[in-house]
Amino acid sequence: MDMWIKVLYDMSANMILPTTAAFAIAAIGLNVHFGFTGLLNMGQAGFMLIGAYGFSVATIAGLPFWAATLVTIGAGTIFALLLGIPTLKLRGDYLAIVTIAAAEIVRMIGRASVLNSVTGGSNGLPGETYRNTFSALSPFPDGKTAILWFDFDNTGVNGWFIRIVAWSLVVIFAVLVWLLMRSPWGRVIKGIREDEDAVRSLGKNVFAFKMQALIIGGVLGAIGGMFYVLPTSVQPDALGRNMTFLIWTAMLLGGAATIWGPVLGSALFFALRIFIQGTVDILIPDAILNTQQTEQFSWIMVGVALMLLVIFRPQGILGDKKELNFNV
Repeated sequence: MDMWIKVLYDMSANMILPTTAAFAIAAIGLNVHFGFTGLLNMGQAGFMLIGAYGFSVATIAGLPFWAATLVTIGAGTIFALLLGIPTLKLRGDYLAIVTIAAAEIVRMIGRASVLNSVTGGSNGLPGETYRNTFSALSPFPDGKTAILWFDFDNTGVNGWFIRIVAWSLVVIFAVLVWLLMRSPWGRVIKGIREDEDAVRSLGKNVFAFKMQALIIGGVLGAIGGMFYVLPTSVQPDALGRNMTFLIWTAMLLGGAATIWGPVLGSALFFALRIFIQGTVDILIPDAILNTQQTEQFSWIMVGVALMLLVIFRPQGILGDKKELNFNV
C-alpha cells in the first residue's frame, strides 16, 4: 500500500512542478499557432530555447530580473519575425519542415564551441549563474511550508515561490488567450484557420494576422522556456526536437483549439508517465525490468497512448471535433 501511495504522491507532485507549468505555457503558445490559427509549427522548442538563452545570458550580463524578462520577450518576438517573414506563405507540411529546421538551427548555434563564452556550448549554462535574481524577489521567509501532503522550501530551485509564479502565469496567459479569441481579432484568426482565402477575399491582411499569432505564441514559448530552465539549467539538447513533440503531445491530449486543454494536457502528460512507471515498478520484478528500463517503457506507453488518442479521440479530452475540421 505504501508503494501505491508513493506513486500517487509522485503523480500529484509532478503535476504542480514548475517545469510542468513551463510546458503548459509553451503548449498554450503552440495552441495559438496550431489550434486557433492553423499554423503547423513543429519548432516550438526553438522559441523555448531562445527564451531560455535570452533570460540566462541577460542575467549573467548583469541585468535585473525584469529587464532579463523583457529580453526574453524581445528574443521571442525577433525570432518569430525572422521565422515568419519568409515562411508564413507556406502551408501544411512545408511550414512544419521549415519550423523544425529553424529550431534545429537555434540548437546547433547554442551548441557551437565558438560561443562557449556566451552560451556554454554543449555544456550549457548552470542554473546558479542566473536564477538568483528571480529567487531574490521571493517574499517568503526561509524555511519550508507544508500544504496538504506537499512539503517544499519556500524559496529555492523547486520551492513554493517558483511554483506559485509559474502557475499564476499559466492562468493569466490562458485567460488572455480566452479574451483574445472572443475578440474580433480572434474571430479573424479562427477564420484563417478555417479558410484563409475566404478571409483574404474580405479584405483582411492574412499575412499580418498570421504574423501576430506567430509572435504571440512564440513569446509564450519563450517565457515557457525561461521558466523551464529556472529550476534546472540551460541545456540546448534538452530543448530539441523531442521537446517540441512532447509539447504537441500535451496539447493534443488536453485538446487543441481549447483554452484549458493545453494546461490539462500538460499536467496529465507528466502524471500519466509517472503512473505507468510506478505501476510497472510495483508489478514487474527488477529481474525483468529494472528502474531505468521502466522509465523507458513509460515513454513507450505514453507514445502508444498518444496514437490511440489520435485514432479514437483526435479532438483530445476537452476538444470539439468540429474545431479540427480545417486545412493547414
